Amino acid sequence: MHWWRKAWRRAGQTARLMVGVPDYDAYLAHCRERHPDAAVLSRADFHRNRIERRYGVGKGSPPRCC
Repeated sequence: MHWWRKAWRRAGQTARLMVGVPDYDAYLAHCRERHPDAAVLSRADFHRNRIERRYGVGKGSPPRCC
């Protein structure tokens, strides 16, 4: 891969994380590397989980005042 493609991909990933869009591909890579026997969440379930964790919905989420 050309260096500029890698830089562009990283810039896009950074921009998405800055506005609160979680990175499903990074999650999959992490799961494959660190937890190969565990089941992975679907893309929809992953995004739902990230939103719930971010805004304090559900079990295990920190309480939010706003």
